[in-house]
Amino acid sequence: MASPGESFLPPPCPRCSKALPPPLRTDGSLTGRWPHFPFCSDRCRLLDLGAWLTGDYVIPGEPLAHDEQIDP
Repeated sequence: MASPGESFLPPPCPRCSKALPPPLRTDGSLTGRWPHFPFCSDRCRLLDLGAWLTGDYVIPGEPLAHDEQIDP
């Protein structure tokens, strides 16, 4: 972790691996500095969400039994 006075460089975008753009504000919060954090843009954020919703990303584990599934 950066000590006071040092600048914090966020990790690259998990979707496209680009560096995040320069911070918008310097209020100290990550979401204040980078509104799409941890993504570089709203586009990458939405592409990642779409991958989760379509099942491209899954959390490994045993599938739920039919009686354990959550009804929508």
